[in-house]
Amino acid sequence: MTETTESPLFEGIYCPSITVTDEHGQMDFDLWGRHLDHLVEAGVDGVLVFGSIGEFYSFTLFEKMKAIQFAGTHLAGRCQLLVGVGSTSMDETITLCEAAERAGAAAVVAVCPYYFGPSDDAAIAYYQAIAASCSLPIILYNFPARTGNDLSPELVSRIVATVPQVKGIKDTVDTISHTRKVIAAVRPMNPGFSVLSGFDEYYLPNRIAGGNGVLCGLTNVEPETLVAMHRAYQAGDMDEAVACAARVSKLMELYDQADLFISAVKGGVKAKGLPICTRIAEPAVQLTDEQYAAVEALLG
Repeated sequence: MTETTESPLFEGIYCPSITVTDEHGQMDFDLWGRHLDHLVEAGVDGVLVFGSIGEFYSFTLFEKMKAIQFAGTHLAGRCQLLVGVGSTSMDETITLCEAAERAGAAAVVAVCPYYFGPSDDAAIAYYQAIAASCSLPIILYNFPARTGNDLSPELVSRIVATVPQVKGIKDTVDTISHTRKVIAAVRPMNPGFSVLSGFDEYYLPNRIAGGNGVLCGLTNVEPETLVAMHRAYQAGDMDEAVACAARVSKLMELYDQADLFISAVKGGVKAKGLPICTRIAEPAVQLTDEQYAAVEALLG
């Protein structure tokens, strides 16, 4: 028998934080702390460290553990802390889960191992191992464009039935029908299962389908707009919610302003006034002056 929850643990606007580094790729905890403060002050419901925009794939285990401790201490319970623990190494995933628990995280976010996309049975075994390693809620992270395999609605329902510690999903699939089918598949087992969209412009379709919000990159750049959209929707002010959604739709152009979207997001944060370095981990094509100027123009 699976455990049910009457209300979702995760709802609203969640930010997959950029990892702020200097020109040498070293973490800049001063500027990163200022970025986290801005997110909290804007009213986001939670912050994810080491999602895709956080370049989780590029940092050593030691660097990640140091950053998780920093984020837990800096946020100090002002919003929910989510920690990305996905890895191609089970040992590393378990070590990150333990670090997240020590840091006071609200949940771990686990993308399926990539490169060799796991079979359905291997994916279930992976999440069972995560559940055995810590007591935190688990949020599935589905990003088939990057991992090469999909957490289908049928597989998600199997995982939830087998691993009750799984309490939500970030569904980064560029079609709301996939997310809608996940909701329909899982809610009979757990009415409080949280379904967050990974695409910023899907907030309203997500909520209409019965989902719980977004965990998306533009929250780094203009968190106030997404928070205002969520609060308006919650209050039944659809005119304001749609006006905010129109702004988000325009801002989606930001993702096309660089070779890799992470560069564009970092450029957006800088253009909004935080003097961060826009460098992303090598190998990469870095943001050019011309691209940065285009980001500034878009945000103007």
